[in-house]
Amino acid sequence: MKNLKDWYRISTATAVRLWILLVLLGTVAVMILSLLFRFVFSHPVVAEIPEGKGRTASEKYIQINILNGAGEKKIASKAMDYFRNRGFDVVEINNYETPVEKSFVIDRVGDLNSAKQVAFALGVPDSLIQSDIDSSLYLRSSVVLGKNYKTLKPFR
Repeated sequence: MKNLKDWYRISTATAVRLWILLVLLGTVAVMILSLLFRFVFSHPVVAEIPEGKGRTASEKYIQINILNGAGEKKIASKAMDYFRNRGFDVVEINNYETPVEKSFVIDRVGDLNSAKQVAFALGVPDSLIQSDIDSSLYLRSSVVLGKNYKTLKPFR
């Protein structure tokens, strides 16, 4: 009969296989949890304007402009690519009139729901939505990128 100490012994090759199996199982578990969180707990960004919400026939998607208030080059065009990839209609990028510390969203037509969708896509809280109605701009919202732009979703 084998000694009790010999019963617990496994070969080095078996120990390596067990560690590889544990690492693979852990990786799969993390991936499943990540997908579950992404699709169950966070709501998707919707760039379409619902029917009957002040939408004209030509306005299917939320139209925005992006204003660089951080003073850094090329960040407005990077944000434009990010928003366009999510279905937003970015009609213009430009510089903001003065440098700003915090990024924010401006509601241009009194459509708070569209401004909230833009703020969510950008990664700023609803408290950073300002209202400045200007129907001559033909926009729903403006995005102003501040010096904190590195913390926003397009730049992560």
